[in-house]
Amino acid sequence: MSKIANAFKNGKAFIGFLTAGDPNIEKTVEFVLAMEEAGCDLIEIGIPFSDPMAEGVVIQEANVRALRQNTTTDDVFNAVKVIREKTDIPIVFLTYINPVFFYGYEEFFKKCSELGVDGIISPDLPYEEKGEIADIARKNDVDVISLIAPTSKERIQMIAGDATGFIYVVSSLGVTGMRSEIKTDLNSIMEDIRDVTDLPLAVGFGINTPEQASEIGKIADGVIVGSAIVKIIEEHGENASEPIKEYVSAMKKAANQL
Repeated sequence: MSKIANAFKNGKAFIGFLTAGDPNIEKTVEFVLAMEEAGCDLIEIGIPFSDPMAEGVVIQEANVRALRQNTTTDDVFNAVKVIREKTDIPIVFLTYINPVFFYGYEEFFKKCSELGVDGIISPDLPYEEKGEIADIARKNDVDVISLIAPTSKERIQMIAGDATGFIYVVSSLGVTGMRSEIKTDLNSIMEDIRDVTDLPLAVGFGINTPEQASEIGKIADGVIVGSAIVKIIEEHGENASEPIKEYVSAMKKAANQL
């Protein structure tokens, strides 16, 4: 089985995201290792895609920058290979289903298994079509991470019932991005999910301040942050390692009320 459960063993998990290839693939390796050093428990690595429909402008632009560097799926796999020489931190790919389809499902998940990619999140894969990859992923010990959104209340039992790894609880409607406040009644959603599964619940979309991380940490098993880290990379480029470390360290402490 995958190592994803390990991310939730030491207090509240802090899960950080970046887009592979932004500003280049070599720096992706460096930034992942910096994130782990600063306290990340699991890393989401985005495979660049030309139409990331669930993403806000910050991550959209990161995809554009990565694609301008001609970052391919094989480049991302090669980066994971280098990362795996230095750490066994749980790694999950965030990818739209199109790049996986064109790579070939069998080949993609076989490669994930060989290189130690523990899971996949695909924002545009409806639950009803999850079966398209579920068996192949399972055969290769790759968890297909389920997303549950505020509009999914009637579907929670169905989605959570056969989820694996952890459940990604979407905090807000709309696309990813930094939000000044999160108004969703997360407590109610989390209670409904916990009635169905014992899997860890991690909340993402919009979280970017220590105050928000602290509040989410009170009710969730993990805090997911993407756009704020990607914004640091946008602002600092190749020199983003230290600012990333400072930010991740502060957010990890806040999530655990330290």
